[in-house]
Amino acid sequence: MKTFGILILFCLLLAGVLNSAAQNCGCSPDLCCSQFGFCGSTEAYCGAGCQEGACFLPPPTSDVDVGSIVTDAFFNGIVDQSDASCEGRGFYTRAAFLEALENYGQFGRVGSEEDSRREIAAFFAHVTHETGHFCFIEEINGPSRDYCDENNTQYPCNPSKGYYGRGPIQLSWNFNYGPAGRSIGFDGVNNPEIVATDPVISFRTALWFWMNNVHSIILSDQGFGATIRAINGMECDGGNAATVSSRVRYFTQYCDQLGVAPGDNLRC
Repeated sequence: MKTFGILILFCLLLAGVLNSAAQNCGCSPDLCCSQFGFCGSTEAYCGAGCQEGACFLPPPTSDVDVGSIVTDAFFNGIVDQSDASCEGRGFYTRAAFLEALENYGQFGRVGSEEDSRREIAAFFAHVTHETGHFCFIEEINGPSRDYCDENNTQYPCNPSKGYYGRGPIQLSWNFNYGPAGRSIGFDGVNNPEIVATDPVISFRTALWFWMNNVHSIILSDQGFGATIRAINGMECDGGNAATVSSRVRYFTQYCDQLGVAPGDNLRC
């Protein structure tokens, strides 16, 4: 019985070691470390957000100049529709967006120029909806909401911090703040507030989320509706038809401004 007990203890310890290795990578050379710190070999592990290992090569970029599409007139046309008293005015700037963009060379530069313009329209449609035309830096009533996933052991919540929505895409949850900070270069678990105080980091978190969760979708034939599901799936399938309509309205408006067809499957 004593030997059996020792064997059980050994198995438990081994399970703990394996789980720790999975959470923090250290994968074998033929596997990828996913953006969430797990080992595997499929698109979910080796695709967008892959940290190390046999990561899939990104598609080639085009020579599209995103800055020439996101002009002052386009960007300020969004900001100018917010109230003059909004805290986001002066925080969200085209200059901050373009500086953040330097870290994400694939954004708006994969596929045809139409693909680029459609992706840019989609990104700013969601940003416009999430921030109220660049009015809000933080989620309304965010501090009253619990966005801590206690099952995520790689990025455990700091009980004195809140992981509610901040920034252009309203980054939420510890399992997003942690890897975003790791990728960008800040402590997402212990300093989530920086997303609401540093405009370049704020835009970088939005682009980080986009490139890891939305970029490949808007370039596929799934349509804009699938991007809504990727950002806030609770709105879909009748969850909130009004907010879905809001996102679609902005998307079609920006597609028109940028001279590109919005395509099919606009709703989720």
